[in-house]
Amino acid sequence: MGLKKSMLELHRVGVEEYRQVAKLPVTLVLDNVRSEMNVGSVFRTADAFLIERICLCGITPQPPKSEIHKTALGAEESVSWQYYPTTLAAVEELKAAGYLVCSIEQVHDSVGLGDFAVDVNQPLAIVLGNEVKGVSQEVVDASDRCVEIPQEGTKHSLNISCCAAIVMWHVYHGMRL
Repeated sequence: MGLKKSMLELHRVGVEEYRQVAKLPVTLVLDNVRSEMNVGSVFRTADAFLIERICLCGITPQPPKSEIHKTALGAEESVSWQYYPTTLAAVEELKAAGYLVCSIEQVHDSVGLGDFAVDVNQPLAIVLGNEVKGVSQEVVDASDRCVEIPQEGTKHSLNISCCAAIVMWHVYHGMRL
C-alpha cells in the first residue's frame, strides 16, 4: 500500500483560485430537497467535480445554514448557486439558455445511466428530486430526457446525495475524456 498524499501533493486551491478554474458546463437543479445535510453534501461533491453551479428550488434550504456548512465543508462558498421559487422556473430558464435538461428519475422510457452519453458541446442541467417524492411530474414533463440509475436491491431508491455523486462522476468522466 502507498502512503497517503499530503495536502501539497493533492494540489488544493483556495476558494478564490477555485472560482477562476474552468468548470464543466453542468448545472445541478435541486427540486424541493428538504435536508440541509443532503444539500451540503451535493455542494461538496459539486466542488470536487467542477460543476458550474447549483439551482436551489422551492423548499430547498439555502446557505448560510449550519447543517449545509457542516457537510459542505465550505464548498457552499466555492460553488456558485442561485435560488428559484419553483423548479419549473429554473428548468425553463436553463432550457431557454440551451441546456439539455435531464431529470434523474425512474420513469417509462428513461435512459440507463450507463447508456447516457454526455455531449461535451452541450450544456447540461441535471435535476435531482425530493427525498420522498423524487422529481415532480411537471418537471419530468418539462425535461428533455430522464436518466435512471439501474438498481437491483429491494428499495430501488438512493439518497439524493448518493445519487448526485454517482451522476456527477459519470458526467465528469464523460466530459473530461
